[in-house]
Amino acid sequence: MESKSILSMARGAIEERADYEMTRIIENILDPNTSAVKKRTLTIQIEITPDPERRNLYLKCTAKSKLEPTNPVQSSLYISDGEASSRRVTEYTPQIPGQLDLSGGEQEAPAVLRLIGGGK
Repeated sequence: MESKSILSMARGAIEERADYEMTRIIENILDPNTSAVKKRTLTIQIEITPDPERRNLYLKCTAKSKLEPTNPVQSSLYISDGEASSRRVTEYTPQIPGQLDLSGGEQEAPAVLRLIGGGK
């Protein structure tokens, strides 16, 4: 009879869970919205509970990964002067709206923030 690793027990399910979490880690590393160099962690926890006669062992395995969150997104907003009813908050754009960039693309109009309520 061939001896096997504890990781191959449960008809390969422990190994399968580890592979699943490893796939999530690789996808997280390849995601351009996450840090390329931060550590990710794969944790495999195996709980072993013996019965009172010490003959049977009950295994419970949990595989989990600690992924890197997405990078923060930053922007700048501009608040126009004026009364609250006519005040606008717009997002800064790299160029003047309508201006062409070096590759021939036209700068779109800036996004305007929706303000709810009257304010004072």
